[in-house]
Amino acid sequence: GKSIPLPRLQAWYADNGAVLRYSGMSLRPLVWSSELLSIREWVTTLTGLHFNSVLVNCYRNGNDSVGWHSDNESELGPNPTIASVSFGAARGFILKHLFKDDVKQVKCQLTHGSLLVMGDGVQTHWRHQLPKRKRISQPRINLTFRNIVQQ
Repeated sequence: GKSIPLPRLQAWYADNGAVLRYSGMSLRPLVWSSELLSIREWVTTLTGLHFNSVLVNCYRNGNDSVGWHSDNESELGPNPTIASVSFGAARGFILKHLFKDDVKQVKCQLTHGSLLVMGDGVQTHWRHQLPKRKRISQPRINLTFRNIVQQ
């Protein structure tokens, strides 16, 4: 119920003016850059999936983070797939099951150039986070490619 500053920088790019709404914010899209279009094409080639939008997050250092959440906004549809591309500092990424406390958390390092695809059921059954890490002094850019299906 209280307002807190976003602990990272972000920008939203999308086809056809698609708006992303989450946490009380409405993000209007910027025009795709040639670099982002090239990376989107690379992701499509690797995954066989097409995405019509990308949320760009800049984690300036280990003090920037994103807390536990699922990407389950209605405009992403009932079972979204998200492709995450990382550049810069390696950061730990953690997933935990929403309903089963006995299922171990899944932890992985997202390194420079890595691609993580969160597919079928991930957003409906799991939460994920990128926790603060005080010892990290270098920035990380993360591109999360998505499909806006409801406008």
